[in-house]
Amino acid sequence: MTVTDTAGMGLQALEQRVAEDLPKIAYPSGRWVPPHHTADGTRILDVLIVGGGQGGTAIAHALTRQRIVNFRIVDQSEPGLEGPWNTYARMATLRSPKAVTGPDLDIPSLTFQAWFEAQHGVAAWEELNKIDKGDWVAYLLWLRRVLDLNVENGKRVERIEPAAPYLVATVRNLATGAEERVTARKIVLATGIESSGRWWTPRVMEPVDKRFWAHTCEEIDFAALAGRRVAVLGAGASAFDNAATALEAGAASVTLCVRRPELQRVQPFRWLSFPGFLGHFHTLDDAWRWRFMNYLLSMREAFPRETWQRVARHGTFQLRTQAAWERIEPAGDAVRITTPSGALEADYLIVGTGFDMDMALRPELDGVAEHVARWSDRYVPPAGEENPRLGRYPYLGPAYELLEREPGAAPWLKHIRLFTFGATMSFGPSGASINAMKFAVPRMAAGIARDLFHEDVADHWENLTGFQLPEFLFDGEEGEAAPAVPVIDRG
Repeated sequence: MTVTDTAGMGLQALEQRVAEDLPKIAYPSGRWVPPHHTADGTRILDVLIVGGGQGGTAIAHALTRQRIVNFRIVDQSEPGLEGPWNTYARMATLRSPKAVTGPDLDIPSLTFQAWFEAQHGVAAWEELNKIDKGDWVAYLLWLRRVLDLNVENGKRVERIEPAAPYLVATVRNLATGAEERVTARKIVLATGIESSGRWWTPRVMEPVDKRFWAHTCEEIDFAALAGRRVAVLGAGASAFDNAATALEAGAASVTLCVRRPELQRVQPFRWLSFPGFLGHFHTLDDAWRWRFMNYLLSMREAFPRETWQRVARHGTFQLRTQAAWERIEPAGDAVRITTPSGALEADYLIVGTGFDMDMALRPELDGVAEHVARWSDRYVPPAGEENPRLGRYPYLGPAYELLEREPGAAPWLKHIRLFTFGATMSFGPSGASINAMKFAVPRMAAGIARDLFHEDVADHWENLTGFQLPEFLFDGEEGEAAPAVPVIDRG
């Protein structure tokens, strides 16, 4: 039965098809990772996944496909608030093309298109321009349910420390305040952009009273901006999304200021979305990786046409180029902003100036970040390609593992995987990219499977040499023979 045959069939019928599809691709074996226990007999996790959004969901899916099932997923957010979609992501639709695939890991019945068509039909899919943000959240929650992936919400990892040969994560229950020490063989940080540093704010904002401004990553009462003059700083999609949200909430005017002489309208990430780049960028030498990412991250990512149309339709919107904020002064119940292109007054300011990469700023990585190799520790770019901002990105191993800054100082770092925006310099778009997920996630899961197998090789040898189950029995012989069909342990 094709997707077209079942279009509009409803989620119940689609879920039945998923239930039929998954066994067809299951590798014929049961659990293969030998159990490890603490001194008191507690089972040690094979993997702790931090983050239950699209990245954490996809990684859990891929681990299950590798028959690694002894994992937990924790997320500090409430159910449905994992990731940015229902918090600071103020776009109406995803910026990716509607046919993007990712957490489905190439299973057709698990794709967003199958989910959408099952409810709305093929004609509605053909008419769809881009994926509604709310639909993407609903799809991710559905995917978690049909794949039986449990996310423990309201739990925040506050510290990670070595406990040779394992790792221990301190996990706080935000509802009760109770702390749990979780021992795991591997930890995956799948928290999007936030576990790699902090949202950046220019120094000009430091003396400004917080009642006058917010960063785009913060909660903003847009209803309170009705009838008020708003100024937004930033040239990226987030700045424009916040400007549009303020306009739609009834702001009297919105002036968006960018320091560049013109907007970035070329989308370089449209160029790189091909299997060669997404699948093999990480295999390039450091010189080529640096050259590509220095160009791409300096050029910045253009926002889609729909984002521009969202603000341009309002007559109360104004764009100012070459308008970096040089000074901000009180002006009664408003502020006065000085820019190279002239001054302006506003009642409220929104800052959308991006992200600063520095793992040392993350409290949960205290005692970890100081040991992590950065690009500045491993590579010196040639004259003309210097970029201190890129040098602060972590320099990752081939399966997204953290590497030591000083060899031998922290060998346990290799057990921590970074699936966040911090992986960009080493892997290109990956840890915060839907487009690259189909390449990045299986690579990480395979790396974890490889490491677990290598670490337990002595156990596997012992199991092999002790394996005495015959394929068949002679007439009259008692005992047990191997089953005709391999048994899959789904426990």
